Amino acid sequence: MPVGSFHPTGVAKERAEQYQGRVTPYVIIACIVAAVGGSLFGYDIGISGGVTSMDGFLEKFFHTVYEKKQHAHESNYCKFNDQGLATFTSSLYFAGLVSTLVASPITRIHGRKISIITGGISFLIGATLNASAQDLAMLLIGRIMLGFGIGFGNQAVPLYLSEMAPSKIRGALNILFQLATTLGIFTANMINYGTSKLEPWGWRLSLGLAAVPATLMTVGGLLVPETPNSLIERGKTEEGQRVLEKIRGTENVTAELQDIIDASEFAKAIKHPFRNILERRNRPQLVMAFFMPTFQILTGINSILFYAPVLFQSMGFGRNASLYSSALTGAVLCGSTFISIATVDRLGRRALLISGGIQMVICQVIVAIILGVKFGDEGELSKVYSVIVVIVICLFVVAFGWSWGPLGWTVPSEIFPLETRSAGQSITVAVNLFFTFVIAQSFLSLLCGLKYGIFLFFASWITIMTIFVYFFLPETKGVPIEEMILLWRKHWFWKKIVPEVIIDESYSRTNHGMDRDGA
Repeated sequence: MPVGSFHPTGVAKERAEQYQGRVTPYVIIACIVAAVGGSLFGYDIGISGGVTSMDGFLEKFFHTVYEKKQHAHESNYCKFNDQGLATFTSSLYFAGLVSTLVASPITRIHGRKISIITGGISFLIGATLNASAQDLAMLLIGRIMLGFGIGFGNQAVPLYLSEMAPSKIRGALNILFQLATTLGIFTANMINYGTSKLEPWGWRLSLGLAAVPATLMTVGGLLVPETPNSLIERGKTEEGQRVLEKIRGTENVTAELQDIIDASEFAKAIKHPFRNILERRNRPQLVMAFFMPTFQILTGINSILFYAPVLFQSMGFGRNASLYSSALTGAVLCGSTFISIATVDRLGRRALLISGGIQMVICQVIVAIILGVKFGDEGELSKVYSVIVVIVICLFVVAFGWSWGPLGWTVPSEIFPLETRSAGQSITVAVNLFFTFVIAQSFLSLLCGLKYGIFLFFASWITIMTIFVYFFLPETKGVPIEEMILLWRKHWFWKKIVPEVIIDESYSRTNHGMDRDGA
């Protein structure tokens, strides 16, 4: 069809300004309950690194690594280098990658709630298997079930938060997912610090307590309402309107309801969302769905978080000191997320991403220089330099916590139109978990091969992603989620890619549907 005849989801900006309602306690509580799903992801990131540094766990499942760890002459950078140990960590993320693609049609056809509940149950099963594991096979099956849980949860929860939140505080409410993730990391680090003293069985308690966030997510999924967007998309318009009125605190929701209905009508005409997402008009969102999660992982944050105890032991810290240091970084990450919640809807997404990127580059370079100059293959850092390294890593984590940590999830979840939103979020999660899998599987080998250069490797990627945001990411703060598609027409670069958009309020819904079928 000719360029210029496509009538998009959503409506003109004038209708967005007619949105009524307020921030209600009901929507806040629903978003907090749903965001608990993020704690699954965080708990696993935090727990994995601590468990893989515990002697009881290594002696039972990875005896070769246990033996190498006891040898003082082993290279600091290589003592934990073992592909089996890396597979323990990375298997979860590969399973999550596969499951999020399965979760996409389920989330679209059956709603966001069912995917949240499915994720919680899968994680609960995985926690039970891991806590009772008698051999490596049982351990890995448990990890795969945890991966299914994370795949479903990470696919549905950010969508749920974006659709429930009023546009003026959507960023802050969406970041609740990242806050729950960071709370999960911090909680896991503190648990590891305690269970490390319960050798040789403390690791079982660490892995088994994953059942707590899994139970919270499952029960939360049963209690929260479905989003009005999902209800209307599935033909339950009256129920969707009732939920919308309740979460906005007013019966005057005509403008927002009409936006959702228009988006829903378009969505129903799209039978193959993954095919549709490849079309030219969806190119900007597709690019962001790929690069935002890719760049988030290439900051190196997950390597630091789930290998923190191993990393700190490699730098010469004792076992307890390394667990304490990783608990500290987890606390810092959690605290810094509040900075993002407080500023994201005032300063915008771009300002936080760019400033955070600059600070992270500086921190990575400083750590690389200290390790390169003051730390050898078999030596130890002096107490002064050890403290400096921990401080700089904490500053790195702070920068990540207000920028790429939350916004790597927030931006992709808010930019897609309804008809491709579930598919787009699946791509985001799949890409995130794929690169998490790759880095988790290769980090110990990279650390062994690159040594201190691993920090320069990540610093170079952060430089690239900061430049990318500056030139290619438009500001999304305050833009209603169903009108986000109009944003790309105003951007200096994407307006050359996205076809001409014609908004015609008198356009009949019959013709509206015919054009969509031909899109």
